[in-house]
Amino acid sequence: MEEETEENLTPTEDSQKSPSVLPWDRFSNWLHCACVVTFDLELGQAMEIIYPSHIRMTEKESEDAHYYGFVFFRQTKDKSIRRGYFQKSVVLISRLPFVALFSQLVSIVAPEYFDNGEPSLEAACHDIDQWAPPVSGDTMNLPIFGTVLQVRMPSRSDKLVGSLQSRPQTLPVLPAHSVLPSLFEVDIYSAFLSILPHIQMLWELVLTGEPLVVMAASPSITSNTVQSLVSLISPLHFCSDYRPYFTIHDSEFKEYTTKTQAPPSVILGVTNPFFAKTLQHWPHIIRIGEMSHEAVPKGFNKLKKASSLKTLDCKPGVYTQYKPFLVKDKGILKRLIKGIQSKRPVEAQNAILRRHFLELTQSFMIPLERYVASLMPLQRNISPHKGPPSMSQFEADGFLRTLNQAGPQLTSGVKGEWEGLYRRFFRSANFEGWLLHRQYEVNQKLQLLHMEALCQANLVDWIQDKEEVEIVDLILRIREKLKFATSQSIAVKPESVNKLEKHMKAIIANLPEDLHSLTAVALTAVALRRYQLVYLATGLLDR
Repeated sequence: MEEETEENLTPTEDSQKSPSVLPWDRFSNWLHCACVVTFDLELGQAMEIIYPSHIRMTEKESEDAHYYGFVFFRQTKDKSIRRGYFQKSVVLISRLPFVALFSQLVSIVAPEYFDNGEPSLEAACHDIDQWAPPVSGDTMNLPIFGTVLQVRMPSRSDKLVGSLQSRPQTLPVLPAHSVLPSLFEVDIYSAFLSILPHIQMLWELVLTGEPLVVMAASPSITSNTVQSLVSLISPLHFCSDYRPYFTIHDSEFKEYTTKTQAPPSVILGVTNPFFAKTLQHWPHIIRIGEMSHEAVPKGFNKLKKASSLKTLDCKPGVYTQYKPFLVKDKGILKRLIKGIQSKRPVEAQNAILRRHFLELTQSFMIPLERYVASLMPLQRNISPHKGPPSMSQFEADGFLRTLNQAGPQLTSGVKGEWEGLYRRFFRSANFEGWLLHRQYEVNQKLQLLHMEALCQANLVDWIQDKEEVEIVDLILRIREKLKFATSQSIAVKPESVNKLEKHMKAIIANLPEDLHSLTAVALTAVALRRYQLVYLATGLLDR
């Protein structure tokens, strides 16, 4: 028995240990470590190997330091073992959520380890340590055990068209190359095959950050389903927590199973039948059963009330009392059923479903993007003699008033109570995360525009009739801009930096000589003190 799963883990490095002889910086661009976990009848699971050897892991978890674990499990008969089975897993741990890439990687590395032992794991890590660092927008060739994984890194421009799966790939296929169409691609069609009629409702639940539990027979099924749920709202980033494989040993077990408080905004994947009882109070539960393509559509599971999930042998389906805001789009379901009947390839079915939800998510987000753009100050109001402006505050009611003229109905044929869905979305971590990111992007843009305004202004003429404190304020503003230009990974033109440096030198030259060599803090203090003394002398400033 072999299976691959993906889960969140929490490793930590032991900073007291001496670093490895090898330059593991390149390795750490991709992976934190590779592990081998064995299963002992007496001791339970135990860590057998960690590579690189200087990495240390603890059982204590930290909520702000989740990693992704990609697991390849092997179980074979072995009469020499008490229970009669050899059970061991190879786990790759990374900070990066590159599901498709690392799932493929572990499927290559693990069999080599099981066949050839620890030296093959060491060799794999050496190969990975030769990989170039990931660069946005680049096509990467990643050699491993004589083959090359070829994949394109995502870039900022991708968000305009959604996930990479929606873009035609024209990468040249070379001998011994394995081309991955995306770093993140998961087969959402197969994951939701038995519950396809309810997938639009699941999109709403994920979009609004509702608590969800996925129950299935194996970690690989729960992992694929949870990852598929998270990717349903692509290109919007899912900002709540999710655990593709959650067990009774996780530190949040008591928090998630208690009935004294509402479940948190998290998506859990579980296999232990014990959870069918302890998570009965969760509002949305998905039970995934096996289903062949031939059994569809007769085998579709109907929607069930959450209260009916009381037995350990309950049937597969979606258990919820949630009433969707949008009317179900029956067209996509009919198209998929027609594809099943005509034996359309699974890859094509998956692409159709992905495109549908990509367009639905974009239709939902475009009005929000348009509204945020309207909150940006006009460029003509950006003055070099004042600080940079900020984006206006997002007002939910103000946005909702724009829906009649510029709502999702312009790009989507799905009908329903869009306003109610937006209001629910505004209470979610997904909205908060999206808005914070957009505010950051807009304010970065405003900083650049303000920098350009400073560059184009005749600042030396402007300071001629100004007080020292005003001139010092301008110098500090320019210094902040230069600091911003060097610290931010944005496209600041070198000529802009040169202009600002010339401006600052010219302005400083116009100050009294005793102020030329002072630090920023001292410069401000001296100028402010002189400003106060002048006005005290004229009686314009109270003591």
